[in-house]
Amino acid sequence: MTSPADPALTGSRIPEAVHRRRWAILGVLMLSLLIVVLDNSILNVAIKTISTPAPTGLGATQSELEWAINAYTLVFAGLLFSAGLLGDRLGRKRVLLGGLAVFGIGSALAASSGSPEQLIAFRALMGLGAAFVMPATLAVLMNVFEREEQPKAIGIWAGGVGLAIAIGPITGGVLLDHFWWGSVFLINVPIVVLALALMLWLVPDSRDPNPGRIDPVGVVLSVVGLVLLVYGIIKGGQLADFTDPKVLSTIGAGLAVLVAFVVFEKRSDHPSIDVTYFKNKVFSAAIGAIALVFFALMGVTFFSVFYTQSVRGYSPLQTGLLMLPLAAAQMIFAPRARLVVDRFGNKATTTAGLLVIAATLAAFAAFEADTPIWLLEVVFFLMGAGMAHIMTPVSVVIMQALPREKAGSASALSNTFRQLGGALGIAVLGSVLSTAYRSGIEDKLGLLPAGARHTAGESIEATLGVAEKLGPRGQALIAPAHDAFLHAMHVTALWGAGVAVLGAVVCAVFLPGRPPAAEKDEQGRELVTAAE
Repeated sequence: MTSPADPALTGSRIPEAVHRRRWAILGVLMLSLLIVVLDNSILNVAIKTISTPAPTGLGATQSELEWAINAYTLVFAGLLFSAGLLGDRLGRKRVLLGGLAVFGIGSALAASSGSPEQLIAFRALMGLGAAFVMPATLAVLMNVFEREEQPKAIGIWAGGVGLAIAIGPITGGVLLDHFWWGSVFLINVPIVVLALALMLWLVPDSRDPNPGRIDPVGVVLSVVGLVLLVYGIIKGGQLADFTDPKVLSTIGAGLAVLVAFVVFEKRSDHPSIDVTYFKNKVFSAAIGAIALVFFALMGVTFFSVFYTQSVRGYSPLQTGLLMLPLAAAQMIFAPRARLVVDRFGNKATTTAGLLVIAATLAAFAAFEADTPIWLLEVVFFLMGAGMAHIMTPVSVVIMQALPREKAGSASALSNTFRQLGGALGIAVLGSVLSTAYRSGIEDKLGLLPAGARHTAGESIEATLGVAEKLGPRGQALIAPAHDAFLHAMHVTALWGAGVAVLGAVVCAVFLPGRPPAAEKDEQGRELVTAAE
């Protein structure tokens, strides 16, 4: 039964009891967001450890590492929109509680994984829980803050992402220095318990009085299509041959299923994704900007860990500390980005942010094994500042494009394309990295047996692992492995920079500029009317 304090039923008026505790509610929502984002940022510093042979790690290959990340993001992205609709229908608080519980169970199981395959499966379960958490946090936020406070609240919410990015790698590094690799997942469990207790106490329930129906066919088509597409891309990178018939057929099948998904959604009377939203060019550009920036950034984050640990020799904890400037910049600038938007408009702010991202990604193409580490810190800080001036204004554009009662749908769309962009970024740029690395190291592996040559050529960690087993004879492989990885990183960074430039062009062409003050006031009145 719908709560009598349901804001969806009272237009733009927030019940006084909810209004008084809105900032405490935001804190609980940010704690829920924290564990979802923290999980990926912790995993970033742990991937090298997980790739080492047992008992230290699981001996995961680079493609298995990509699947450990993408199993989470693909399930997350594939179910986000349906999870948002379920929140609109069943109540956002209920969905948040259920999602957190599943996420906690998945985390405990992932910590006890005995093989890369088990880790991939339990990461998918974690993605299932996270899919119900992320859209519900923004949807609740939109229902406990009045419209004039929403940009500020969303800015703080986005700053929470920066906090998670800061805490994740450092926490992961500390845990890996003192415990086994599974501790990076087990740490989620007490945070989940705390978040559940606070949510039961503070967070009000809300729902859409006229929710859409769930679309199981659309969900299945989207997940199957994405998995086939990403599998084909990762397999192509693993083989260093995108013309292989298996690779081409898998990618082709994925694209065909995704086309069928779009056709089905257009004809359905209860689609998973309402494609009519995308007729709005501003909305489409904002969604596209999120997808492109996460495509570039997630791919680069994947290789930067190997650069700092495998090439530069830093520990997981030191790697986490090296990422502090990126997180600090997000925490500093995300809550203040709305002030820049007020002065310069969405178009100028987001375009400049994406150009900064492109420049920082391109900077990786100049990094060598002896580049002063302070330059990496400057690049990370600028990268975080660029992200803050993209995420906050774009999130506001997306969330305010739909009426308040559709907040779950708007949040789900935003996060679907964010996760989809990140998953494809890891798959595509990870495959570029694999292909470039294999081509650079292959001629140095001639003395190894055929089977060992293929394994050793898959990643720098695989090569260094073989070199360690060979003892003194393997020392000759270390320098070529570093050189091949640096070349592969340079190529991958330039691909990422190109994607960020494409995002800047999309924003410059389609996002609105800074309207005159009178026009802004009129638009605000129209948006409030639409929300009511």
